[in-house]
Amino acid sequence: MLVAERYEKIVQLVNERGSIRVSELSELCHVTEETIRRDLDRLEAGGRLRRSHGGAVSVKDQQQSEIPYFEREIIHAEEKKRIAEEAISRIQPHDRILLDASSTAWYMASIVPDIPLTVLTNSIKVAIELSNKDKIEVISTGGLMAQRSLSYVGPLAERSLDAYHVNKVFLSCKGVHLERGISESNELQARIKEKMIGIADQVIILADASKFGVNAFTHVADLSSVNEIITDARIPQETVTILKERHIEVTTV
Repeated sequence: MLVAERYEKIVQLVNERGSIRVSELSELCHVTEETIRRDLDRLEAGGRLRRSHGGAVSVKDQQQSEIPYFEREIIHAEEKKRIAEEAISRIQPHDRILLDASSTAWYMASIVPDIPLTVLTNSIKVAIELSNKDKIEVISTGGLMAQRSLSYVGPLAERSLDAYHVNKVFLSCKGVHLERGISESNELQARIKEKMIGIADQVIILADASKFGVNAFTHVADLSSVNEIITDARIPQETVTILKERHIEVTTV
């Protein structure tokens, strides 16, 4: 079997089963486990699968579960705009900030004043929105483009974040759960947001009230990693109370 044929067989098996172990692939492809590990590394770098402990998982169905950007723009749009306006007040001149590829972050980019800032982002729309503001330096991660979210994800995007440190990260998510923490719709988005949290002094979650109590597909981070949550007034008061007891500042708009 040629190397290219083996790659296609591995991807086919991973997509058919959802996940598969290195030992199984070794037997099915008649090569050593070390060869399979190298194959998986190369296929992950190409965005065709995701490495997991002892094997690989499919990214096909996970990527399809993401809500397209144009749909996210109109879901709870008014609440997201108010959250974005409140988040802008957390930004000071000369801050180094990180904006994710959420629609709320895009609203932030559209209204942030043209002041001296460094903005790191994995969002194509955020980068374009900020491109006409002369005093703002924009750094894009690059990486594998996720078409549904118009964002850069994958190993290259994750590695690029290792070179930076920011004062504040502003990010949204699919779910905020009191026990399970922050979660996302797929592993690619979860991994990049986990990296974002790791390079920031202050983590500010932008989440409308519909996100609370939701435990989405992939875990991003525990709530202990979060400094502040900006949400809308529909959030249950008992949830606010519990969050504040955990020393997380909560602002409702």
